[in-house]
Amino acid sequence: MTDLAPDQDPDAKIEQPRLWRDVGWTARVMKNEDDDGWAVAMIKDGEPEPALIGPWTMGRDKKNPKPLDGNAFNTLVKTAKEFVRRHEQQLHASLHQSIAVTSGNARVTVSLDIVPDEDNPYATLTARDETDEQLAQLRVPPAFKLNRASATAWADSNYQRPG
Repeated sequence: MTDLAPDQDPDAKIEQPRLWRDVGWTARVMKNEDDDGWAVAMIKDGEPEPALIGPWTMGRDKKNPKPLDGNAFNTLVKTAKEFVRRHEQQLHASLHQSIAVTSGNARVTVSLDIVPDEDNPYATLTARDETDEQLAQLRVPPAFKLNRASATAWADSNYQRPG
């Protein structure tokens, strides 16, 4: 997949019509396998897979791709960074959930933190009071559904293991 000579510095800046590398990113223009067009892959240094693959513009001859240039590369880097950032935010949100409920006369914040370990995934359910003091904590299956009803039921049961 590399267009570099074996003795070339892997961190060196490259500015070729179909391959640009700079600022921790590589843009590679390639034939789109799904149709007659072209695609560009944005690869973050050190990552095995592209962070983003998108369509690339045809050149004037309507057969070959438009060559990469500085403006296009900078736009692609910005787009890829934003895509990665949104993906990381979504992953974080799916692994760390929190909801505030009222149990008795007290406001309790219940959080679920999922650890997506390949061999032994699990989640931790934690309850904290208004002063952020931990009231209870226990390990639950990673598929535990945290919602207003489950959080209230756990708090109302005096933090007994959910059934």
